[in-house]
Amino acid sequence: MTNPPHRTLAQTRAPRASLQGIVSASIHLENGRHLTGKLQTLSVTGGLLDLAVYLDERINISLMFRLTPGVLQSKAQLLFPMRGGMGYLQPFRFTQIGIAERKTIDAEVNALLKQSIADKFAQARGIRPPRLYLDNF
Repeated sequence: MTNPPHRTLAQTRAPRASLQGIVSASIHLENGRHLTGKLQTLSVTGGLLDLAVYLDERINISLMFRLTPGVLQSKAQLLFPMRGGMGYLQPFRFTQIGIAERKTIDAEVNALLKQSIADKFAQARGIRPPRLYLDNF
């Protein structure tokens, strides 16, 4: 009997991009309540929300947020919350997501990753982005 090949964490995780709270998310609970939060991290399998109050794990929610192509809506399940700076960081995983939404999230995550790599490369070469747009003039 042979053991299955050992897979590392890096091979099984989907690529994820940090949104640093610039994307607002609307959360609809099963009991009809609505909450808002900020997306901190996003991948095709789930992400991390910044919320003012924590929600119990394993709650099913409907999640809406806006990315470059438009508004995306999907079903998700909340995971165990963590204490954050001013509120709570609540991880989630997508449970029902359409093919178009998955492609949109994948394209957005890949674009953000390429942008962050380009920024790091520019910083390594000594090129810094302007602090203010007026620095360009």
